[in-house]
Amino acid sequence: MPTTLHKAPCIIASPPKSGGFDYSQTQQSSRKSPVSLSKEQVQHIAMLARLELSDDEYAESVEKLSRIVDFVDQLSQADTTGVVPMAHPLDTAQRLRPDVVTETNERDRFQENTASVSDGLYLVPKVIE
Repeated sequence: MPTTLHKAPCIIASPPKSGGFDYSQTQQSSRKSPVSLSKEQVQHIAMLARLELSDDEYAESVEKLSRIVDFVDQLSQADTTGVVPMAHPLDTAQRLRPDVVTETNERDRFQENTASVSDGLYLVPKVIE
């Protein structure tokens, strides 16, 4: 599905013509049937993502995004009581390198190349008044 980036109008400058996006349609807590996004919802998503889609691409996008939202809905219905949140699926710790100095301090040598130095600090011209 080739899509192209499109310079969409700013949301503030041109609100959706239908009076806005109705988020209440997507926030039903106990769904028994698969989620189905409307073409208007996908158009709104495409506008926010700054995508220009053809009519054929809208039909395909509605179907694909509806399947994704339905899958996420199925995942949210899974019983997760007693499951400990984790940052990584493997029970490992990250190996850290020893905290030792590996390079010598050569600040004086580096500051030989600058125009102005005072007390080990670089002096720069004032740019903000």
